[in-house]
Amino acid sequence: MAENRDKLRRAMLSHRRTLAQAEYLAWSLSIQARAMVLPHYLAARYVALYSPVENEVATQVILDDALTSGKMVYYPKLNSTESSDFARVRSVDDFVEGRFGIPEPAGTDSISLGEADDVIVFVPGVLFDRQGNRLGRGGGWYDRMLSKLGSHGVFVGLAFEFQVVDSLAAESWDERIHFIITEKNVIDCGSTPHESNGLSRLF
Repeated sequence: MAENRDKLRRAMLSHRRTLAQAEYLAWSLSIQARAMVLPHYLAARYVALYSPVENEVATQVILDDALTSGKMVYYPKLNSTESSDFARVRSVDDFVEGRFGIPEPAGTDSISLGEADDVIVFVPGVLFDRQGNRLGRGGGWYDRMLSKLGSHGVFVGLAFEFQVVDSLAAESWDERIHFIITEKNVIDCGSTPHESNGLSRLF
């Protein structure tokens, strides 16, 4: 299974890198616009985002909106033990270059997100399926971070339509997500810890 997952990951990363800049920007804007009217986002006090790499869906518009709306915003931060946690950012300038060249929070002000129910986590990925299974970058960091939240958070994958497939083989440690947002659809993957009121009306 691991060999097949690596093959899928390499093929999709290669495909995503070929995206024209105009398509990447337009589709990213559309996805973020859908994300910002998701009822769970509107209700959230805590918002976790990611710094995109290798043509992952952009998150800058969501960051700007979350900060303007007074939400508490968090990004992954790799610590000295090579594990990750969410650390807070208070402005668009509150980033430094991380160990792998990925922007991460300058500070270490974190919160035990598992203690709060109004948390939404926007998750990157290489491939997703409609049941909420996700193939990530390969380090397993997001699965470990999401597992800390248990049933307290709503996990939303941001992806381009071509990254969504009917079925993915899942490992025992993989954390399922609750929604996938693409430039065309909002997919409810089920098993949401909170009711998805208004989704059918909005989308």
